[in-house]
Amino acid sequence: MLENIEKLNKEILDSSAALKDKDSLEDFRIKYLSRKGLLNDLFEDFKNVDKSQKGAVGKALNELKILAQKTYDEKKADIEKSTSSESSNIDYTLPGRRFNLGSKHLITQALEDINSIFTRIGFKVVDGLEIEDEYHNFDALNTPDYHPSRDMQDTFYLKSEGKDMRYLLRTHTSPAQVHIMKSQKPPVRVIIPGKCYRNEAISARSLSMFHQVEGLYVDKNVTFRELKGTLDFFVKEFFGKDLKTRLRPSFFPFTEPSAEMDVECYLCNSKGCRICKYTGWLEILGCGMVDPNVFQQVGYDPEEYSGFAFGMGIERTLMIRHGVPDIRMFYENDIRFLKQF
Repeated sequence: MLENIEKLNKEILDSSAALKDKDSLEDFRIKYLSRKGLLNDLFEDFKNVDKSQKGAVGKALNELKILAQKTYDEKKADIEKSTSSESSNIDYTLPGRRFNLGSKHLITQALEDINSIFTRIGFKVVDGLEIEDEYHNFDALNTPDYHPSRDMQDTFYLKSEGKDMRYLLRTHTSPAQVHIMKSQKPPVRVIIPGKCYRNEAISARSLSMFHQVEGLYVDKNVTFRELKGTLDFFVKEFFGKDLKTRLRPSFFPFTEPSAEMDVECYLCNSKGCRICKYTGWLEILGCGMVDPNVFQQVGYDPEEYSGFAFGMGIERTLMIRHGVPDIRMFYENDIRFLKQF
């Protein structure tokens, strides 16, 4: 036992000179002073030392522990002093490193603005499902089997063998209308923001994944005039008081009558460009009065209730608001583009 102590004593003295940094100091502590270190092992073996030798061995063992701890403490102080001396050479007058601070994406900002505008006039924000079945995405919205929007070239269908019906990535946020109306009685006044998916060619004006905000208002004696007033309020709050708008007759399976709202093209000042297809106008949303067939699907009496619905694409709306010439710029993650907003 005494031979082992003497051997360890010499080893500690020899290794002292190599302790020049924090890593080597930590290795020293683990090897000699930790709970699983060599000194701890010697103290465990001390229990088995013959009584006649315990005095001499105990004294040598304590001296060894004091040596190891002293070596560690002195080297630690030297290293800390050296580190402190190095840090004192830093020139604190130099400018600090600049980091780009994160910010909300332009689409996120727009969704928050739109939600705020509509909640101020009594609409409630509701989430919908991104994976839908054919019934909610098409059938309940008065879209028959033969309608072209149900063809494979427009819709991303999911593999659903053995399921009760075919499933798909929703092509619009309108299916949420059906879920909401089935879950509550009128009055209903909600907006539903979210992602939509369509199998479209990628271009300056269209993407296969995009964002929409759906609006629905159902109550007794709701009129088209209220729809127009609601949309006029939104456009003036979102784009500005002076923007010109127009409503054009259109067709959607789930509204009758239907219309599309256009705003004057920001990019060309209504003179005509490739973005507005040289018409001077840009479509921002579709709208109309809820078709009575949709009310029958959800158990509403179309003789008692009426309502309107509208849906707008966020990316196209932002193109108008900020003069963005290409819809693909929203998803290129170019910080030069994003930091402008």
